[in-house]
Amino acid sequence: MMLMLLATSWQPLFQWFEATTIGTIVRESLWLFPVIECVHLLALALLGGAVLVLDLRLLGFGLTAQPVASLARRMEPWLIGALITSIGTGIPMFLSEAIKCYFSPPFFFKISVLVIATIFTFTVRRRVASAEPGRIAQGLVRLTAAVSITLWFGVSFAGRWIAFY
Repeated sequence: MMLMLLATSWQPLFQWFEATTIGTIVRESLWLFPVIECVHLLALALLGGAVLVLDLRLLGFGLTAQPVASLARRMEPWLIGALITSIGTGIPMFLSEAIKCYFSPPFFFKISVLVIATIFTFTVRRRVASAEPGRIAQGLVRLTAAVSITLWFGVSFAGRWIAFY
C-alpha cells in the first residue's frame, strides 16, 4: 500500500532529484560517488563511536570513572559533527541515485529510523545523560541506552541494506 502511494505521488519528485545538477555530476563522475561514500562511511563510524561511548557508559560499561553528564558534553560535538557530515554526504549520494532509492524499501526504512534516532538522541537521551546522578531510575537509564544503540544500529544496517537491495 505504501509503495502504491509513493508510486502515484512521489515518483516525479524523485525523478527531479536525480535530474539535479548535483545528482548528475555525482552520477556521471567516475570517482566522485566513491569518494563521497568513503567520507559518509567515516562519518558514520565516528557517529557510531560517539553514540557507543556514551551509551555503553549509560549501560555501566567503560569509562565508569567519568561522570555521565561530563562525558555527554564531550561527545556531543563529535556526534553533531559526524551527523552533519553524514547527512551532508548522504544528500549528494541520494541525488545521484534517487530513482533507485525511490524503489528501495531499505532507503525509506533508513530515513525513517534516522529521523527517529536523531529526535530520540537530542531529546530523551540528552535529558537522561544530563540528569543529576540518581535522579533517573537506573532501569530507565539502561533502557534509554539500549534504545539508542538499537536505533543507530538500525540506521547503519539499513544503509548497508540499500547497497544490496
